Amino acid sequence: MSSRKNKKKGRNWLIIGLIVAILGLVVVAIWQGGKKPKGEKVTVEKIEKRTIIEKVAASGKVFPQTEVKISSDVSGEIVELYVEEGDSVVIGQILAKIDPDAYQSQVERGVASVNSSKAQLANSRSQIQNLKAQKEQIEAQLENAAEIHKRNEKLKKDGVISDQDFDASLSNLRSLQANLRSSDATIKAAEESANASQFQVESSEATLKELRTNLRRTTIYAPMNGIVSMLSVEKGERVVGTVQMTGTEMMRIANLNAMEVRVDVSENDIPRVSINDEVDIEVDAYINRKFKGFVTQIANSASGAAAITSLTSDQVTNFEVRISIDPGSYADLVSPSNPYPFRPGMSSSVEIYTEKRMNILAVPIQAVTTRDKDDKKGKKDGEEKAEEKDADDLVEVIFVAVNDTAKMIKVTTGIQDDDFIQVLTGIDGGEEVITAPYSAISRKLKSGKKLQKVKEDELYNTNE
Repeated sequence: MSSRKNKKKGRNWLIIGLIVAILGLVVVAIWQGGKKPKGEKVTVEKIEKRTIIEKVAASGKVFPQTEVKISSDVSGEIVELYVEEGDSVVIGQILAKIDPDAYQSQVERGVASVNSSKAQLANSRSQIQNLKAQKEQIEAQLENAAEIHKRNEKLKKDGVISDQDFDASLSNLRSLQANLRSSDATIKAAEESANASQFQVESSEATLKELRTNLRRTTIYAPMNGIVSMLSVEKGERVVGTVQMTGTEMMRIANLNAMEVRVDVSENDIPRVSINDEVDIEVDAYINRKFKGFVTQIANSASGAAAITSLTSDQVTNFEVRISIDPGSYADLVSPSNPYPFRPGMSSSVEIYTEKRMNILAVPIQAVTTRDKDDKKGKKDGEEKAEEKDADDLVEVIFVAVNDTAKMIKVTTGIQDDDFIQVLTGIDGGEEVITAPYSAISRKLKSGKKLQKVKEDELYNTNE
């Protein structure tokens, strides 16, 4: 009986001990929970002065700065082709020949036409000389008739000759005077005819000059020093001349010693780009290699006819920017076996350095957000605006940590790079700006909200 009571008493003490242990654990848990810090977990970073380099990124292709398209001025068959793609040429070098037979025949016909016109001119001038001789003869006859008539006037007064003889001499005098006037008119007409013949000679000579020019154009010469960067024809092909229409492009000659990159820059970025801006250039053919260059030309009109004629804004509008590649940045790539490291058409990407500011206050880009102008304390936790606000209704703000409490500060910003953005007003430097998480910065935080500063690797750790 005594043993049974002792066992029962021992079980009671065991139960009591278990209850006490559980109560102790609960108390410890409550005590530790009370010690755990409360507030929004955030990471902070001290605001410092930095150097920000603003860049505009774009992509495009490599082209020669100077590239000439060669087309024939005359039509015909290519009978000789003296170059191949990749050949070096000098100015004045013969590149190709077009069949000259038809143009040679035209020149011969033009020479005959000039000779015929000159013969006609000589005939007209000879006729003028003949008419002038006839005029001199009429003048002599007229002078003799005038003297006879003068004597007849005296004889008529003396009654020596009859009226019939007097009238005959007068009629002869007047006839010769009329013949003289007619001779003058004929000489004038002959002179005009000679002038016309002179004009015909000049016209024939001009036509002959044109025909000879066309004959010379059957030989194609290099207009500049360079490399045959593209050859589009073969010997025996027929080409169309450029006299009255767009001719056949035969080849291109480029100066591969001076290369450039042509890129399209969006209309939002183009106002920041200026002539002589420094550029970093990456060419796909050369991995992990950057070349230097500078902006040489900025288009005044949008790229492509469609962008200019279209009145809708649903298409992306770009402007062409040309960037000269500095030969010094790829001098080590030039060798006798590879004198021209860049080939027309190579793909490339660029970063244009549009502005550089040193020793300015800057914060991480993700630390800047926008809030309503009238939102003095920030949005409540989890609150989102149902309607979208206009840009005029929003202001840029950052949140800084003051004694483990958030404070919203309105700021104005300036230039930015990939990581930081310049802050023009609102801060003095040295403050601790809240940099993450962005979900808290953009929606949850408000002035006066309690914070818990943690490291970045602890920010998203959900283990309690």
